[in-house]
Amino acid sequence: MPTTLVKRTQTGVRIESSLLKVLKGLAEYTDLTLGDLLEGIVLHAFEGKAPFSSDTRAVIERLKEVYGCQLTATDSHRLVESEP
Repeated sequence: MPTTLVKRTQTGVRIESSLLKVLKGLAEYTDLTLGDLLEGIVLHAFEGKAPFSSDTRAVIERLKEVYGCQLTATDSHRLVESEP
């Protein structure tokens, strides 16, 4: 498969804690860096494509249970930070 050269930028992103744990676990499971995983998810979403196979979705569900992530797409854009 051909490669594409890109320029990457280091960024600081705030993200809900249990969701981050699931993403890190999934990155480890798929042998990707967290950045590569996020890029893949976003590129699929931009094209309206599902980023994960049914097998990977099953792994995600297990990781969500392990890390106590109860968030769903319905929660998107409605998350409010708790008091420090």
